[in-house]
Amino acid sequence: MDIYVGFDSAWTDNQKAPGAICAVSIENGYPVQFHAPQLVSFDQALAFIQNVRPACGHGTTLIALDQPTRVPNLTSMRPVERVAASLVSWLGGGVQPSNRQRKGMFCDASPIWRFLNALKAREQPEAARLATNGLYLIEVFPALALASLGDGFFGRLSAPKYNPARTKNFRLDDWNRVAATAAQQAHLLGCKELAEWCLACGKIARPRKQDQDKLDAALCVLIALHWRLRPREESVLLGDLETGYMVSPASPEVRDYLTEPARKFSVAVDGTFSRA
Repeated sequence: MDIYVGFDSAWTDNQKAPGAICAVSIENGYPVQFHAPQLVSFDQALAFIQNVRPACGHGTTLIALDQPTRVPNLTSMRPVERVAASLVSWLGGGVQPSNRQRKGMFCDASPIWRFLNALKAREQPEAARLATNGLYLIEVFPALALASLGDGFFGRLSAPKYNPARTKNFRLDDWNRVAATAAQQAHLLGCKELAEWCLACGKIARPRKQDQDKLDAALCVLIALHWRLRPREESVLLGDLETGYMVSPASPEVRDYLTEPARKFSVAVDGTFSRA
């Protein structure tokens, strides 16, 4: 049995602003169990992953984490973030920079490092696609993925404004569209319970930030499923394990758009560097 986990960590371990996690179990090509998104701290996320994995240890577990896991830079942004930002900014969104000076997020004492050390998952994105056994983790970015997953999310200033915490920009219609897109993708992947959860999430009349965290966890698990179950050319691996990377679904339009910034910032696309 293979386990797919989506974890929106919220980057810090603030009890008042936890992350969210969910999972889908697939056996012989069919979903057999859905663990609906729930709010968690890093320690609770670790316990959740340990609990959903089969006791026998057989099968592959793939965790899609919405937080940078390779952050060697002391300041500014990672090269892969610059590439992602070129598209996300054009879409009308933003990219949070990750660097080791951000206390509580990426400094030596940050909870992400404790979580990764305790988890002991392999960060080998390409190997994770074909593995038949083992525990793997990939870094993902839902805001980047949505440009490929949903109709109407790719275009100048077309990024959905679905964060309820940003009251001036939040659009309930965008909230509905993101949830509907997630439901559609879950349906295409054969995950009926996940699709039903996403549809119900979209019907929340007054979403809160915690609801968005749960929806982002659902998007993360969809990215994990997409990475393993869809054809390789429908996803992209940006960057590398030394300077930072992201795994994301990638439509032909998104892939074309990322080509030039990847060349400009010397960031690998699917393991290959293009000459400037």
